[in-house]
Amino acid sequence: MALRTIAGFSGNLARPSRTRSLVEAVTVAAADRLLLEPTVHDLEDLAPSLGSARRLDELGAGARAVVDAILAADLLVIGSPTYKGSYTGLFKHLIDLLDPTTLAGKPIILTATGGSDRHALIIEHQLRPLFGFFAAHTAPTGIYATDRDFEEGRIVSAQVRQRIDQSIVEAGRLLPEAGSTARLLAAE
Repeated sequence: MALRTIAGFSGNLARPSRTRSLVEAVTVAAADRLLLEPTVHDLEDLAPSLGSARRLDELGAGARAVVDAILAADLLVIGSPTYKGSYTGLFKHLIDLLDPTTLAGKPIILTATGGSDRHALIIEHQLRPLFGFFAAHTAPTGIYATDRDFEEGRIVSAQVRQRIDQSIVEAGRLLPEAGSTARLLAAE
């Protein structure tokens, strides 16, 4: 049986970034606890073809491989920095390229970063409805972090770590049992 996977994706072009650090921390922790093979990507991995693509097949080969890995993952960790109360434009552009059925039933942990607590509702008001449109299964606990939650690019906030732990427990409940897909295929 193939090893199940988790893919983290940060909607940020800058490296290093707090958003990527948060997505990576959640992805690695979930991989360890749920026995998944992790990968982490960001918008930089899709450059330079993302900005000019109007369809997935217009992405460069490397960018398309990243998107395919994200879509094939058993669990996703999605994160975006907050710009003017919402996710980034290139992040939304990537999502707009996806067929609405590609994320149906996919378990997702939602994360976001921002400069202040004013933007904490990005998860509930922007990200959750976006992935609800795709009929994805988002973990009830989202993870939002600000500058004060990081030190030298690492999460130092006990509250954020607690939310990470809670979201992993919830996402684990959303994952199908390891053998259920094989059983379903065998029954056809």
